[in-house]
Amino acid sequence: MSKKKQKCYIYIRVSTAMQVEGYSLEAQKERLTKFADFQGLEVVREYCDAGKSGKNIAGRPEFTQMLQDVADDRDGVDYILVFKLSRFGRNAADVLNSLQYIQDFGVNLICVEDGIDSSKDSGKLTITVLSAVAEIERENILVQTMEGRKQKAREGKWNGGQAPFGYELDTKNSTLVVVPEEAEIVRIIYDKFVHTDMGADSICNYLNQHGYSKKRVREHEVSHFARGFIRNILDNPVYIGKIAYGKNTTEKVKGTRDQYRRVKQDDYLIADGNHEAIIDMETWEAAQKKRKETGVKWNKTHSLEHEHILSGILKCPICGTGMAGTVRRRKNKKTGEYKDDFYYRCLHRKKIDDEHFCNFKPSLNQNTINLEVETVIMKMVNSPGYREAVEAKMGQTVDVSSLEHEREQYRAQLRQVVGAKNKLTAMLDKLDVEDKHYDRKYQDMQDRLDNLYDKISELEDAIADIDEKINGAYGEQVTTQYLYSILKNFEELYYEITDLEKKEFMRDFIESIEVLPERTESGRILKRIDLRFPIYYEGNEGKEIRLLNEKSVETICLLSGPRGRG
Repeated sequence: MSKKKQKCYIYIRVSTAMQVEGYSLEAQKERLTKFADFQGLEVVREYCDAGKSGKNIAGRPEFTQMLQDVADDRDGVDYILVFKLSRFGRNAADVLNSLQYIQDFGVNLICVEDGIDSSKDSGKLTITVLSAVAEIERENILVQTMEGRKQKAREGKWNGGQAPFGYELDTKNSTLVVVPEEAEIVRIIYDKFVHTDMGADSICNYLNQHGYSKKRVREHEVSHFARGFIRNILDNPVYIGKIAYGKNTTEKVKGTRDQYRRVKQDDYLIADGNHEAIIDMETWEAAQKKRKETGVKWNKTHSLEHEHILSGILKCPICGTGMAGTVRRRKNKKTGEYKDDFYYRCLHRKKIDDEHFCNFKPSLNQNTINLEVETVIMKMVNSPGYREAVEAKMGQTVDVSSLEHEREQYRAQLRQVVGAKNKLTAMLDKLDVEDKHYDRKYQDMQDRLDNLYDKISELEDAIADIDEKINGAYGEQVTTQYLYSILKNFEELYYEITDLEKKEFMRDFIESIEVLPERTESGRILKRIDLRFPIYYEGNEGKEIRLLNEKSVETICLLSGPRGRG
């Protein structure tokens, strides 16, 4: 009677869609298949993660599915075959956890090229040592690369990435060259900030209104000047001929294994650069002194219970940006007591076309605007058919699928860039110092590596932004069911909750609120309210709001006269 064949899975992976370490997907598969035939193993299923990093399990769907199939005893396998241990994973903790997981279900790991079999006594010890060594090696490569970048900064060379405003990059010499037209704008910024009482907003207005502009390096950038841009100019020592390194670092988020964030550092390397300064030291020191005096974070000291409920979602009728909450404090001359009045104002002076800037200056009383919006919602919840529509929506969950899809796209891009970076790092490490073209090859690879690090930072920032949005959706604890329960009992619940809870409710319920440039003769200021709520309503001023369609449109139009669906 012939012995029953043992079954196995094979798992193959490369860090990028291209060949990595000389072992393509096809080469791995062929080697594993031949090994299985030689050992008399039956391959019952194949799993392949193409272009997936082995840094952690997250983002490797085929690997995750394989572990699930092992747990479900889908095929009754005895082994998982991988080409090398690095294909199974590069994070020591993940490797050992995954190994323990499959062994709990009676499945062992065989690393063909490394000659490791976890079913043998020495196998797991070898895996433990090799996985730890691989992780340490990866970290060492990163440290060495960053040290190379730091040394480049010490030598006064530009360390890669986009040249700062006012300069262009001389790639041959890795240094910065002054752009006269932009340098003149930098000098104006410092002069206005140091020698007048103008702040960042006022300097923006001055530059925009006097015809100055900046070229767009990236598609998402704007040609006009904004507050953040001015502050970055004032805080960058590159303009006094210095090179700064390590102003921002990537730090691991505490309590997580694979989450990182960009953090500003107070202590970082500043070296003399090889480039020409645009600003003299006296002007720089004066600017830094004023920045410390005016750049202190504002903390709320009064009206602590008050929240600007509609800030951000109330849109300026001229430039369309979110209006901010402001406060005016008045003192009663007789009693000495203070009274706070709250308003919504447009604090932006955004350029709306080639010649004009936003000039919407009115302050909208918060009590009045808040009441008008609440009245609109009250009319809506009391309209025919509304209660049935809300009850039909009860129990649905917050939908962040579009955000998650966008995040996965960024993660996929990040995995590809990191894979390319790792491959380039390995190539850089293997350069032959005896090669007559060593210096040129090293510099070329280093420049490419710098660009990859810049791209990694951009992608990490984009992922962090989406993570914040997703965490906010869940972290605020305003689930869809809770949202609809408030709407269902709006008259009873809304006026019992705190200002902060009202603000959270409005942000979850309302996408944006458009207002008219000025009140109509009848006193109306609200133009349109767009909701996140998937029911479409329409109404005329002073008349009952009418439910039109419950599925197709996710917008509410109120107090604006009859409107079509287009």
